[in-house]
Amino acid sequence: MLVTAIEAEASAPTAGIRVDIVAPPLLKALVERHLDVVRLGRLARTDVEESEWSRLIDAAPAQVRELLQTEGYFSPKIALLRQPRLRAGEADIVRLEIDPGPRARIRRLTLIAEGELERGDNAGEAHAKATWDKLNSGFALKTGSEFRNPAWSEAKAAGLALVRAAGYASASWAGTAATVDAANDTVDLFLVVDSGPLYRYGGLVIDGLVAHEESTVRHLAAASAGAPATEAMLLDFQERLQKSGLFEAVTVTLDTTVAEASQARLLVRLREAPMQVWTFGAGFSANTRARASVEHLWRRVLGLPLVARNKAEWGERQQTWNGELSSHPGDGLWRNLLGLAIERLEGDNDIVLSQRVRLGRAQEGGRIERLYFVEAERSRRAIDTGRVSSISALSVHYHGVWRDLDSVVLPTEGFSAAGQIGIGQAQGLGTQRGPFTRGYARLTAYRPLGAAWYGQARVELGRVFADPGVFPPDSQLFRAGGDDSVRGYGYRSLGPIRNGVVGSGRTIFTGSLELARPVSLRLPSVWGAVFVDAGNAADNWPGLDPQIGYGVGVRWRSPVGPLKLDWAIARATGQGRLHFSIGIAF
Repeated sequence: MLVTAIEAEASAPTAGIRVDIVAPPLLKALVERHLDVVRLGRLARTDVEESEWSRLIDAAPAQVRELLQTEGYFSPKIALLRQPRLRAGEADIVRLEIDPGPRARIRRLTLIAEGELERGDNAGEAHAKATWDKLNSGFALKTGSEFRNPAWSEAKAAGLALVRAAGYASASWAGTAATVDAANDTVDLFLVVDSGPLYRYGGLVIDGLVAHEESTVRHLAAASAGAPATEAMLLDFQERLQKSGLFEAVTVTLDTTVAEASQARLLVRLREAPMQVWTFGAGFSANTRARASVEHLWRRVLGLPLVARNKAEWGERQQTWNGELSSHPGDGLWRNLLGLAIERLEGDNDIVLSQRVRLGRAQEGGRIERLYFVEAERSRRAIDTGRVSSISALSVHYHGVWRDLDSVVLPTEGFSAAGQIGIGQAQGLGTQRGPFTRGYARLTAYRPLGAAWYGQARVELGRVFADPGVFPPDSQLFRAGGDDSVRGYGYRSLGPIRNGVVGSGRTIFTGSLELARPVSLRLPSVWGAVFVDAGNAADNWPGLDPQIGYGVGVRWRSPVGPLKLDWAIARATGQGRLHFSIGIAF
């Protein structure tokens, strides 16, 4: 009868188990999340047999060791103590004391390549050597770094992705191993990557063209036969197709089913955008006030590979019409263009009416844009005092933009640089006829500063060279002030003062420093900012007297660009001004 009583007590249900864990916080959370006895204890089950609880408790130390090994702890000390319940109906207490010991570190990292990558690297081929060097230098786990299973898995995935992105699209790990020396708390890593063949560009397979020519798509590929079919090539090609404005849906993939990798094809699936589009808009800027616009885009003029853009904009202080006829992208992504523009711009004390016609070529890439053109221009300026001047000019220009940004629309790191140079001949009523040269540069830098702060800095410089008696058109000269210049001052309100009237100068300098950060975690796209601007325009460098504006602002980082609302104070007058704008100026 005694044996029967003991067996009955051992198999009877208990009131449950409470597990107290003593361990560093991160490891305590890991154990509580995955340890079986803890997970069952949370269920507050009363129908679990004592034998099942005992089995889970006895298995707990081994399970803890396995969990700690995933975090790189291979020599922990684990103490387990079970305290029986004092009263009927209470839970037993299990105390787990965990000393993880030192986390293992990587003692040796061995990377070996097989396949085309190995052969190319041994032969000194530039692409293979660059890929192999990038894999070795960029592998996430370095000698001496701490070892964790999740980091090991992530490093393997990232390394394989790097090789595949370099054009070895069928690459795989032929073998990987992590050898643990628990006595010394070290790990030796060993990896063998089988790159397979290097896929090289061998042509396009295009699906979806109806109105446009295949030659346009081939020009946008901008790839030479035999070039490595890298992930960057595919993404750049896809982006160029999208930016061309000719297609509303684009997909570019690499065909890896071909037997000959050296003649790999890119599969291009397209859906053409509507041939003609009308766009109506309304907006507001502190510079030019309220405005309305209408724009017409014709993607294939009269069935020819030409694009026509016409935009008319009517605002309180600015009225413009811009028209452009351009070819579809050709060799080297160059487009020929013919442009015409009429603009009436009202400043604080003058009105400038200008007409321009230009003929040139443009090249647009993801990071670099180029434009060169010949331009004929006429400019008429009427001052409040009643004086009127008229100047015409014929000039040749080159404009370039270079970007290295993490995002073109919403940058937080990198820089953009814009430069312009022009040479021309100007003449006007009562002025000397003669040559002029115009140079302009604008550099904008973005940088994260830690603790959720972001910095932005801008420098703008410009200079027109001409004899004192030669006056270029007003559009070739400079003024400062306004949203993207010196905030706190009115649009185009800073420049040389002649007879009490602000005019345009032959030199310009502006600079800006801005600090911004998200307002809260709940509103990550709404940022607050503080800034200071300085600059002016003048007839020459010695006469340039920089004016300073400073203030605070709010930014909404919308999908189409940052919307900015700033309150700025002009130090010269002590008066405040509200500035509102959307978009990025390059």
